[in-house]
This record gives sequence, structure tokens and C-alpha cells, in this order.
Amino acid sequence: MIEHVVLFKVKDDVVPSEVDAMVDRINSLNSLDQTLHLTMAPLLRFRSTQPSFNFTHILHARYNSNTDLQEYTVHPSHVAVVKLNAPLCQDTMALDWLANDNLEGESVIPAPGSAVLLTFFKLKEGQGDRVDEILRAVREIQQELKTKDAVQVTCGDNFSPARAKGSPLPRLRFFQA
Repeated sequence: MIEHVVLFKVKDDVVPSEVDAMVDRINSLNSLDQTLHLTMAPLLRFRSTQPSFNFTHILHARYNSNTDLQEYTVHPSHVAVVKLNAPLCQDTMALDWLANDNLEGESVIPAPGSAVLLTFFKLKEGQGDRVDEILRAVREIQQELKTKDAVQVTCGDNFSPARAKGSPLPRLRFFQA
């Protein structure tokens, strides 16, 4: 399964009704055949060591395969939504990763009302060769979290680094609301 996350920074001068329309347009893409799950919402809190990262909204989507993600990306409905929404956004950041098999037997659609906690790791210079080691450690943490409050946890190496502003290791957690 492919996890797809896009963070958006809406321009300060965009009126709330235009922001709501943008969110509605993106959420309408959930009806496309390629998507397993897609939802966009305002971010409740965003914390970063990068002062320029002050995103306001998040899109989370899931696809069966990278092929489905690529078909979604070029789908005319998606292209039209991007064209309409682009003037409203100051910045975006996208991450895509192949989720590990940790969701075996679980629904890929988060329960209604679920909260999402995302953590993106950016490795220090010269640590790129430690990606596998770090992912193994995160997967061990996943197993422990599954026995606690976390409903779903995925992680993987970002395969679209050009759009990720240097954040190669995502970790996504869903918690029961």
C-alpha cells in the first residue's frame, strides 16, 4: 500500500469560504477509482525545527500501488483541482512511501473521527546509509504501539524526495478518537 501525504500552506489573504471550497474540491477526489482513502483537513498543530514550515492543511491518501498513485496524479479531475487550488497556496510539501505490511488484516480506511499524528524524520548529513537501521527501529516501536492506543502505524522510505524538502523518513500514526 502507498501512503501519500501533502502538506499545504494556504496564503494568509485567502478568505475562509475559498479555503473551504479548496478542501471540498480535494475531498471530492476520494471518489476516484485509484484511491483507497483520501481526506484533507486543517492541521490542528504543526511543529518543526524549520521556521519556514508553517503548513495549515494536510491531505492523507492511500493507494494499492504506485501505479494507482501515478494514475491519480495525472487523472483529469486531480489535474483540474490542482489548477484551481494552486493560486490559493503559498507552499506545499509531499511525501510518498510504501507502507510496510503492518496493516495486514486491518482496514486501510481510518475510522471516522480518527486523529492523525505524523512524524517526519530528516537525517543529519552523512547519515543516509542508516535509513534501513532507522526503519527497523521504527518498526519495532510500531509493534509496541499496536498493543497500546495506536490503531495503525506505517513507515517507509520516501520515494518522492524532490517534493519532500529533505524529509526522507515518514512515520504515520492513527489514534482512536
